[in-house]
Amino acid sequence: MKGEPADLDLVFDAAALRRRVVEILSKECGHDFFPLNGDCAEGDRTSSVLLLLGELLPRKGAVAEAGIILNKRSQQVRQPGDLCCPGGSVEKFDLFLGRLLALRGSTLSKWPCWRRLKTAHPEDAAFLSLLYAAGLREGWEEMGINPFGLTFLGPLPTQSLIMYQQSIHPMVAWMSRQKRFRLSQEVEKIVRFPLRALLDPRNYACYRINVPAHLEWKFKNERADFPCFVYTVEGRSELLWGATFRIVTQFLEMIFGFKVPDIGDLPLILGRLDENYVNGGTGNSVR
Repeated sequence: MKGEPADLDLVFDAAALRRRVVEILSKECGHDFFPLNGDCAEGDRTSSVLLLLGELLPRKGAVAEAGIILNKRSQQVRQPGDLCCPGGSVEKFDLFLGRLLALRGSTLSKWPCWRRLKTAHPEDAAFLSLLYAAGLREGWEEMGINPFGLTFLGPLPTQSLIMYQQSIHPMVAWMSRQKRFRLSQEVEKIVRFPLRALLDPRNYACYRINVPAHLEWKFKNERADFPCFVYTVEGRSELLWGATFRIVTQFLEMIFGFKVPDIGDLPLILGRLDENYVNGGTGNSVR
């Protein structure tokens, strides 16, 4: 089928997958890869998120396979019901944490590209350590993620969240099997997608959103179409779209060569944004 990637066996070989991710992201990690604060869109806030990979707990008799671990946003925050990577804006305390991560023996220093980056481009290395520190702190606050249980695999290119004037820097990390999480009020639940499902073109659709009048200026129309990923988890269909969709699918393309089918060829899913979507409350619905 069009869009299907090669090397699907990697999803069943955690060690080989980690090596592939590190190899590719290390090659991509040149000086121009890191947009420093001055290079981000003017006025944008700097944020960091963790794109978490890990082995999913298999059903009885099944083989363990790799997947992506996301948050589902609660009704207490903006964009309720959306799936996202743990993360948020960089804060002053992250400067201190970033300096610790830059020290020899830290988890970040074990990344194969770290020594070369720190020697050749110390400003980029300092910025990377700041971003990873922010992602780790936010992961702890939102989910109770054990930072010592993560292995840093590399950064992905920056994404811009136009609606909120935010530059998002994704950090890819591998999570060891953490059994217990402590969810904050910002998180409704944790959602896990198998990589195998994300690499199946049949799980993608066109998400058509009806936009209320007060948000039309953000979407440039009363109706907006977006590619999305739809998958049933524990009997409920979960929909991934927006900035997190772009982060995930860019990762899939870089690592597996997978491309999402053309949006014109995808089945249609209808949705709407309520007035509370931007400011919090019951907002994003699919029908």
